[in-house]
Amino acid sequence: MAGHSKWANIQHRKGRQDEKRGKIWTRIIREIVVAARQGGGDLGMNPRLRLAVEKAKAANMPADTVKKNIDKATGSLEGVNYEEIRYEGYGIGGAALIVDCMTDNRVRTVAEVRHAFSKYGGNLGAEGSVAFQFKHVGQFVFAPGTDEDKLMEVALDAGADDVVTDDDGAIEVLCAPGAFEAVKAALAAAGFVAEVAEVTMRPENSVELGGDDATRMQKLIDVIEDLDDVQAVYHNAELQDA
Repeated sequence: MAGHSKWANIQHRKGRQDEKRGKIWTRIIREIVVAARQGGGDLGMNPRLRLAVEKAKAANMPADTVKKNIDKATGSLEGVNYEEIRYEGYGIGGAALIVDCMTDNRVRTVAEVRHAFSKYGGNLGAEGSVAFQFKHVGQFVFAPGTDEDKLMEVALDAGADDVVTDDDGAIEVLCAPGAFEAVKAALAAAGFVAEVAEVTMRPENSVELGGDDATRMQKLIDVIEDLDDVQAVYHNAELQDA
């Protein structure tokens, strides 16, 4: 998915995430609850929970808040029962969208997601309609100018599957989700600090959108991301002028 605007898109996305910082704690708490309920409250035995707790620390969430929500999920305290749901659909210009939600009310969530798609120019599709266009991976993105040879050596030795240099000089390290923690630790030990480090749904190819189409697509993404039950939105649009 090399593209000349990848770095600009990443910076743009991070800026918008910073603007929505107030919602991040809510989403992290839901992730902690689901991870702990599925895999138990022991960080040493639950990789998904470890990643969620790392996100909580990065977002400056108090340790007491983290512990309280792990206790809720594992039955020590009464809590809300969230379930995970994935929706798929198309946005502007045929761009593909995956919307991951955690909800305590499936009927409310699907109604809100469907409304957002239909009102802002998208189409909610059936399960599997766009997921084949994405790959579930660990992804690290480094700024243009990073030492590619050294980065590649460290990453591949640590178990990464691929190192991709994009047209604008940004470098991506890709690995299996299960190898994410090991690769992250090795990169950090070698002094490499990623601009983005996450387990994500990475598009296999992209749809370039510019001008009004890019603006409309960004609006659709923003509206969906702002829904209370939405945890993450993945898409394959390269937004040139949003």
